[in-house]
Amino acid sequence: MKTEFFMGTIQEPQFPDLEIMAGNYLSIQEAINACAKAGGGTVIVGEGQWETGPIRLYSNICLYFKAGAIVTFSSKKSDYLPVVFTRWEGTECYNYSPLIYANDCENIAICGEGELFGNGEFWWGWKKLQQAGSNILYDAAVAGLPVEQHVFGSEESALRPSFLQMIHCRRVLIEGITLNDGPQWTIHPVYCENVVIRNVHVRTTGPNTDGLNPDSCKNVVIEDSDFCAGDDCVAINSGLNEDGWRIGRACENIEIRRCRMTGGHGGVVVGSAISGGVRNVYVHDCTITATMQGLRMKSMRGRGGVVENIHFENIKIEDVSHEALQINMFYEFSTVMPKTKEPSIFRNIRFVNIWGKGAKVGLMLKGLPERKLENILLRNVELTAQEAMVCSDVSGLVMDQVTFCS
Repeated sequence: MKTEFFMGTIQEPQFPDLEIMAGNYLSIQEAINACAKAGGGTVIVGEGQWETGPIRLYSNICLYFKAGAIVTFSSKKSDYLPVVFTRWEGTECYNYSPLIYANDCENIAICGEGELFGNGEFWWGWKKLQQAGSNILYDAAVAGLPVEQHVFGSEESALRPSFLQMIHCRRVLIEGITLNDGPQWTIHPVYCENVVIRNVHVRTTGPNTDGLNPDSCKNVVIEDSDFCAGDDCVAINSGLNEDGWRIGRACENIEIRRCRMTGGHGGVVVGSAISGGVRNVYVHDCTITATMQGLRMKSMRGRGGVVENIHFENIKIEDVSHEALQINMFYEFSTVMPKTKEPSIFRNIRFVNIWGKGAKVGLMLKGLPERKLENILLRNVELTAQEAMVCSDVSGLVMDQVTFCS
């Protein structure tokens, strides 16, 4: 069984022949600036120890970290100022620069075999301090204030930046690198088209340190990668509540294949910030081990948005502490609570060839009384769990060759 959507072949970025060695400049950023001024090419970060502040990419730049390159990002928060345009947990604002950042670029790549260390432990304490800032941001979005007035970037607001963020970019490649312990979300493409993420390695343990968050993106392939995260390993999003509705940009045409997820919360997740909609997602031939949930879809009243045409196939799920398969419209954890009761729509979701053992609950399906889950198919599913199934408010549930063992 294959997905019904057509994505076509994603065109990967191409670069001029110019190569620049970062070691010939005072910093990695100066090497990138010189390469951009020359019309683009590849900036090579060689073997050895490197210390850097935030890095900004430009069009037609490939940033290549050679094997043995160990890059450590500054723990001094003022180094990540002035603020830049970003999307923070689904709401647009101006905040600290991500550690690696690109805005409105095309033909960019971050590649190689080097290791990047985000010094996330210097930011993680802000998890306990961010509530006031996140409330101010959400209230500004609800009030319809211009994004230019959503300016943060202070210790009082305590909004942590992403490790690697590309926003409004086209033809993006991320390949081979290892990312360790960033401030918050690790790889975060926003409003991007034609993105390939291949053979990357994410290792992080901090709060909200998701491995990868495609956010209102189109045409994305994620393959042959491994994620050991402090939160969800891969989470597909499209904006939060009113600001997500204002932008109205879905995350669509996403394929995730031959990946490995462990640790943290969900293995492969849709939500909960899905207010712009999520459609046409195909996840297959992946392994999920020792997370809280295996395949997880989550929303709550006030999110709105339509999630449809999601297909999980050939997935092994072992030793998850909670649900192996979950669709939950009563997600209870949110940095800010919605101000409306607008329900989400979840429909046309398929779980095919799923097997595993060691879960607390095999399957949880929890729709809303006023907005039931629609057209859910399970075919050839075999799971060992303490409890087989929890199900409420579902319309059109089909179960074919499904076995739950205790």
